[in-house]
Amino acid sequence: MAEYQPGVCNIGTNQRRARRLSAVGSFAVAVGIALTVVLGALPDLSLWATVPFIFGGYLGAFQDYFRFCVAFGALARYDLSGSGGASGRVDASEAVQADRRRAAKILLLAAGATAVTSGLGYVAVFVL
Repeated sequence: MAEYQPGVCNIGTNQRRARRLSAVGSFAVAVGIALTVVLGALPDLSLWATVPFIFGGYLGAFQDYFRFCVAFGALARYDLSGSGGASGRVDASEAVQADRRRAAKILLLAAGATAVTSGLGYVAVFVL
């Protein structure tokens, strides 16, 4: 897709790839921390250090999947240059509001997925 669509699509191929790589890196760091906590017999509370990385992983993955950058949505920007489109500023107030609603939904989705994953991980590691 090479055309900006308010509240639907504001990033192209190159931007999506960057978010996908960020997601993989964030999840890898979270797994590394979790393994260090479990194998190093560190205090249970040390597992909280994984939460920002799990959130970052989900945020990057959801931005890639939905073709929508949360920061660009909040800042009224778009970048489809990697897909043969343009990049620039969103001027129409209705489009800005649609983008900001979409950004908020993606943030909430990432936060919810993080809470579920963190809770399940804690139960799996320390309760079972």
